[in-house]
Amino acid sequence: MIMPLINGLKITLKHMFMKPVTLQYPDERPTPSPNFRGLHALKVSHSKAKCVCCYLCPTVCPAKCITVEAGEDQEHNKYAERYEIDMLRCIFCGYCVEACPVDALKMTGEFELANYKREDFVFVKERLLEK
Repeated sequence: MIMPLINGLKITLKHMFMKPVTLQYPDERPTPSPNFRGLHALKVSHSKAKCVCCYLCPTVCPAKCITVEAGEDQEHNKYAERYEIDMLRCIFCGYCVEACPVDALKMTGEFELANYKREDFVFVKERLLEK
């Protein structure tokens, strides 16, 4: 009867002197894990997006939130003329990143995606290009 009470008091005293884990957001920003899947980003190579428009990312996307339309430049190379991700439908599974054969897509640690309008959650190619 007395030992469980002492053990409970010991745990309470231990937690009283521990550093609190609560962050005062937005003044204190959390550091996401390296494995965190946040906002998507298109990688840039030679001042243009690395995407070769192979349509693998919209194919493997279970939420069907990626839209890609191909274009062709003067050297007959395909590029993504239109690349959109609807973040309201995205489930951040990362299949699109894994499926990309040229490693053109990545998921960043950005987690603040709040907006006021539904249209602002559709991320177009220019907005997805990494800075």
